[in-house]
Amino acid sequence: MSYHSFAGAVRPGEAKAETPLGVGGMIPAMPSDSSQAKSSPAGVTRFERVLPESPSERRRRGRGLRTLVHRSSHAGFTAAPGRSDPLAVLAAQHETRVPELVPIRWGRMTASPFTFFRGAAAVMAYDLAATPTTGLEVQVCGDAHLLNFGLYATPERRLVFGANDFDETIRGPWEWDLKRLAASIAVAARTDGMDDNEACSAVAAAARFYRLKLREYATMRGLDVWYSTVDVGRVDRLFVDQQKRTVMLAARKAARRARLHDSIQALSKLTDIVDSRHVIRHEPPLILRVEEQEVVTQLRAVFEDYLNSLPEERRFLVRRYALTDLAMKVVGVGSVGTRCWIGLFTGGGGDGGADGADPLFLQVKEALPSVLETYLPASPYQRHGQRVVVGQRMMQAFPDIFLGWAHDRRSGCDYYVRQLRDMKGSFDVDAMKPNELQLYSELCGWALARAHARSGDAAAISGYLGTKDVFDRAVGAFAIDYADQNQADYETLLAAVADGRIEALQGV
Repeated sequence: MSYHSFAGAVRPGEAKAETPLGVGGMIPAMPSDSSQAKSSPAGVTRFERVLPESPSERRRRGRGLRTLVHRSSHAGFTAAPGRSDPLAVLAAQHETRVPELVPIRWGRMTASPFTFFRGAAAVMAYDLAATPTTGLEVQVCGDAHLLNFGLYATPERRLVFGANDFDETIRGPWEWDLKRLAASIAVAARTDGMDDNEACSAVAAAARFYRLKLREYATMRGLDVWYSTVDVGRVDRLFVDQQKRTVMLAARKAARRARLHDSIQALSKLTDIVDSRHVIRHEPPLILRVEEQEVVTQLRAVFEDYLNSLPEERRFLVRRYALTDLAMKVVGVGSVGTRCWIGLFTGGGGDGGADGADPLFLQVKEALPSVLETYLPASPYQRHGQRVVVGQRMMQAFPDIFLGWAHDRRSGCDYYVRQLRDMKGSFDVDAMKPNELQLYSELCGWALARAHARSGDAAAISGYLGTKDVFDRAVGAFAIDYADQNQADYETLLAAVADGRIEALQGV
């Protein structure tokens, strides 16, 4: 394989015209009021309140939307006439990806209907674009499936729970995030051998917790919403209160694993000692150590550009470390084929000095246009790495202190940068029983409500959802129908692999 294909040396990049963001650009005015949105563009630089009405007025306006978009209209899913071939939608993404890695992506998607679902965010984006929405927008995750939630650490090393993948983040309809989550619950339930009644119960639990928690956030002060977290202690208490000991123990196990995930652990797992120094282990095709000096020079320039996106004090911290090794690393399912690098940095702290006792691993991941961007107004950010970073800062309570973005002038690629391992942890969804999946779904619904309340109008959305379970049941019906569609798309992929139309490298 050529390192140049991974570095994107031959891939042209075209950036959107730059739209500078000021104070008001982080949370635009209510999108349902088009005149106000046009008079308050993303680039305003003056202080202004973007939610001018009182919470009770906004809640009434949300209730009024029910006459335009009935809550029951969200029930069920039927593919639009002339629906695009799902494999063609996925294949279109490969035009900008590393060709040698595409068979790995296809192979991972054949593992189960759930792994197919994980990789098919672009397909669901196409389908969601034809579903009803209220016009109330938030900063959406864009790919809010079950496994894109998990534990991560605050700067004080406290574990909190929330969404942890923001490659597709953009401003859009809150319904799309919730329906992506709901469908993932139904697909995961079926993959685990549960029946549709059990799947519906888990989906309804997520929607109910989203509705109840959003109503709670709608009554809180803005600062209290911003400071709120779903921390491990509250998760523990939730499970204890509901007397679900097995789920509580699973949460504690996930927390213990997360606390072990740091740069020291990554050093032992990902490196070997060669000539008295740590080097990243070469394990093709999933980890390819970079040795070509031209590519090293190119990536060093990317890291230098990344520093410009950091506050000065974080820049000072990163400067205490020296880049000592680089590798390309295949990650995830839907992300396979994008250019993803890991850099080993060594500092001078600790008793061992610069020999690896003070390691820092940074992940440099290519940022492509959001799969939702085809169906929504274009992102106001010049660089997709910046779009991802700002979206993560909007939705997460405590983003990674090293989170930043970069642009590779040579290839035109946009990237975002974060720590490779920073006390990140996840729950074992594959091993959950029906009651455990229901509780975990509640947790995800809660985390999604908190994220949406930070960037959207919680009062208006809460007013629309109301106090009854009309929407909960509707989104449950949607999830079951979409699980049927996902199963059909998955079988289409299996057939294409079986007859040789698609090359899939399985088990990698």
